[in-house]
Amino acid sequence: MSGRARLRDRLRRWWAARTLRSRITLVVGTVGLVALLGLSRVGAGLLYDAMLGAADVELRDKATAVAVQVSAGTPPTALRTPAVRVLDTAGTPVDGGPPVSLREMQLRRVASGDAVVEVNGSEISRWVAASAVAPDGSTRLVVASTDLVGGAVLLGRAIGGFLLGGLVVALVVALAAWVATRAALRPVDRMRAAAAALPPGERLPVPPARDELRALAEEINLLLARRDDAVARLERFTGDAAHELRSPVAAIRAQAEVAVAHPDPELVEETLRSVADEAARLSTLLADLMALARADAGQRLPSQPVDLVAAASAAMVRAEVPGVDGPVLALVAPTPATVAASPSEVGLVLDNLVSNARRHARSLVRINVLPAGRWVRLVVEDDGPGIPAADRQRVFDRFLRLNPEAGGGAGLGLALVAALVQGRGGTVTAGATPGGGARIEVRWPAG
Repeated sequence: MSGRARLRDRLRRWWAARTLRSRITLVVGTVGLVALLGLSRVGAGLLYDAMLGAADVELRDKATAVAVQVSAGTPPTALRTPAVRVLDTAGTPVDGGPPVSLREMQLRRVASGDAVVEVNGSEISRWVAASAVAPDGSTRLVVASTDLVGGAVLLGRAIGGFLLGGLVVALVVALAAWVATRAALRPVDRMRAAAAALPPGERLPVPPARDELRALAEEINLLLARRDDAVARLERFTGDAAHELRSPVAAIRAQAEVAVAHPDPELVEETLRSVADEAARLSTLLADLMALARADAGQRLPSQPVDLVAAASAAMVRAEVPGVDGPVLALVAPTPATVAASPSEVGLVLDNLVSNARRHARSLVRINVLPAGRWVRLVVEDDGPGIPAADRQRVFDRFLRLNPEAGGGAGLGLALVAALVQGRGGTVTAGATPGGGARIEVRWPAG
């Protein structure tokens, strides 16, 4: 890293470490100082132009008056003064005085009508010329000069005054910005302290004025509400997870303790099978919990078009258990359909919906894939007892089992479906079929 880059990085870190009040004050003070310095420069320039303009008017009047006398025939020697000289066109004095201090280029500019400033050591003079025609027909150049040293001293003092006044005013502006920023941020400091001291469930008082502080208070209250809701859901989720994990762990421990306390070769196979079943149940529960945690954290794979019809067919194959009778699985898909998701998410949604429907169906589970414009509808229906109308909203809650005696999972399947689908911008609703069975409809964004 070069020295300039290190300096920039150091300045950036220094600036970021400053408080908001300090940064605002520095910015306002710097802008004010730059603006006042610019105004001082403009003022000094105007004063300089005014001083030169006044000197030029006076010099032209003198040169013109002498030129009139030269044209009238007055001898140049009688007109010579330290401030007014009479020259020929070559710049040679004709008034009997010493040569003028103007250089050739300056002399040409003066003869063309321009005013010239000459600096000779500590002397500063202004020169202006006027032309005259002598009675003998020769052309004369009348040049008039004046000393600008006094004006330069005055201009220097004025510039010093401008700079000093600009610095003083910039300091006053910076001090005013510091005081104003402190007064403006005082309510924010009080609001921050009040928010830090709020107990759970309490909210900040909202200012009556419809200003930025009111908007900030409302946003903080919304944030506190989301925090309290997240804490409540986390506590409920932790308690439910601990409760659900306790059952398979307790069953595995009981089976193991019985097998150790009463070793019976005839019961070894049955004990191991029971332990394996409980371990599989525990693994499924942990996998669902991990999937829910990733969905809550927004950790999703990149979206891609997924063939929903092919995914539904694969889910039906996975749901069939060889040698075990169950309801018939039927797929209704009149046209191809793709959804914007990841293959693993689609597989999890279909596996949970199909397994939930098979668990409650009497003889038939129907899977419908229906494109609907910018959406794709996935409808899973069964001919079981259905979901009571009062429970169709909370059926997607976590660890909720409407009929625990019927067996099944831990109540995470539909909650996981809702989390995955809503994470992609879709919706999940529960309803009833015309025959009274359960009907779960998923609306996915089309791929």
